[in-house]
Amino acid sequence: MKKVYAAPDSLRAGHVLNLLQQSGIEAQMRNLYLGGGVGDLPVNECWPEVWVDDADEMRALALLAELSQVEAAPGPAWTCPNCGECNEGQFTECWRCGTQRPE
Repeated sequence: MKKVYAAPDSLRAGHVLNLLQQSGIEAQMRNLYLGGGVGDLPVNECWPEVWVDDADEMRALALLAELSQVEAAPGPAWTCPNCGECNEGQFTECWRCGTQRPE
């Protein structure tokens, strides 16, 4: 097993775990309940971690790299063609009326 991801909270680690599992990669989350050890143990050693089989490591790392590129570049702001609301680039539908972002 190889560690492919660690995060300061279980929400982020859970998101990565779900992403990998939906892509057909068997993954496990470890250190989920280790937060109580902070102070006696180094903080980053208590973070939740996502682990995969050795054979899936490269594929998992490629998916995580793709995810970080998408999160880093949400795109430009856009105006809803239905209601005229200005939406930030990370939204795929209008927060006001629910209209899908035009392509």
